Amino acid sequence: MYKTGFLHTGLLAAMLLAAPLVQAQVSAEQAARLGQDLTPLGAEKAGNAAGTIPAWDGGLAPRSDAFDPVAGYKDPFAADQPLFSISHANVAQYRAQLSPGQLAMLARYPDSWKLQVYPTRRSASYPDKVYAAIKGNATSAKLIEGGNGIADFKTATPFPIPQSALEVLWNHLVRYRGDSVKRYYAQAVPHASGDYFMTQIEDLFLFNQDAGDASKDNGNVLFYFRQSVLAPARLAGTELLVHETVDQVKEPRLAWLYAAGQRRVRRTPNVAYDSPGTASEGMRTTDNFDMFSGAPDRYDWKLVGKEELYVPYNNYRFAAKTNKYSDIVKAGHVNPDLLRYELHRVWHVRATLKAGERHQYKQRDFYFDEDSYQILVVDHYDNRDNLWRLGESYTINMYDQPLIWTKGDAVYDLIGGRYVIGILSNEEPADQFDIALKPTDFTPAQLRRDSRR
Repeated sequence: MYKTGFLHTGLLAAMLLAAPLVQAQVSAEQAARLGQDLTPLGAEKAGNAAGTIPAWDGGLAPRSDAFDPVAGYKDPFAADQPLFSISHANVAQYRAQLSPGQLAMLARYPDSWKLQVYPTRRSASYPDKVYAAIKGNATSAKLIEGGNGIADFKTATPFPIPQSALEVLWNHLVRYRGDSVKRYYAQAVPHASGDYFMTQIEDLFLFNQDAGDASKDNGNVLFYFRQSVLAPARLAGTELLVHETVDQVKEPRLAWLYAAGQRRVRRTPNVAYDSPGTASEGMRTTDNFDMFSGAPDRYDWKLVGKEELYVPYNNYRFAAKTNKYSDIVKAGHVNPDLLRYELHRVWHVRATLKAGERHQYKQRDFYFDEDSYQILVVDHYDNRDNLWRLGESYTINMYDQPLIWTKGDAVYDLIGGRYVIGILSNEEPADQFDIALKPTDFTPAQLRRDSRR
């Protein structure tokens, strides 16, 4: 697989030979590269030698009119035409730029699945305050507690020049998604016939500005989260409250559940690892949420390197509010005619289940976007070493903010033929950023007061 020239400067060798947990911060001289030959998030600014990946030129500039209430986010690349389409018939010539899970998906659905490949647009961009915080993180942030936590970071992306697999992972877990967010989305788990019903959900996030500050009482809280099921009627009223901790081994994720039928709030210890995801019919584990979330302690993490891969990217057409869910959700997989794939450099990280630990997934291979650290593709292997599931995240730059986030996360069962697709917002109210929230809105007592049923 392709390894970039940046890594051939000697950093790759240092990363792969280093101890599993790199405690030292990078030097001031290395950090000075951010915004120079590296982007503010640490990606290579330059394009690739073949010219198929362009240089990063700042990404999409913020625009207050980026979102249209009727159509959704305006597609800045609407004039682009596909360069080619990868199907089961011609996959051999593109194998080197596809993950094993992507190859298996093409084999599983030879007549209906394809990857429409468009010109690569390095659209990732973030607010200046995020760039400033990341530059400070480069020389201060560090792994603690065996890599199960981090300290001395602010806002986002603690390790813009990552030196280990866990640093890459933490860049995803702590990537910038705004300061506070309310979002509505829908989720479906279609049967093999294509029949499905939609579960509608409301999420509230409050990202803790004191995360990583040991001097603060709530310094081990990464964000506060509430999830409310709005439909269907049999699930409506179920509410989940989470205090997402930074070090989940030292202090496990704190979670409470309000069940409408019982009309009470109770602590729930099972919102973690491979417990079933909300309304997913067992098609997604809890730590599949956001492609990966939660504690990393059950796995050994290996940084395989940087590769060029065809990944879902700039999926504005897929996210458009002019699409109905019936346009998107099809038997076996989502409608590939609505998806956009591009060639991007990605960090490849492999997680292997530790001896003596238990999880549905024995191995997971993650592919992180170098420009945002958003996980875009995941291959999941079962405990018999079979390639079991493929995860894909259909992201856009919400460039009124700006930030990269998903508008659809799918987990495809390559053996059973079913899938779950969530975070669909085509028929839902618009996301709201920077809303007035405070930690006291995320207490069990407040959850009970606010319960809808």
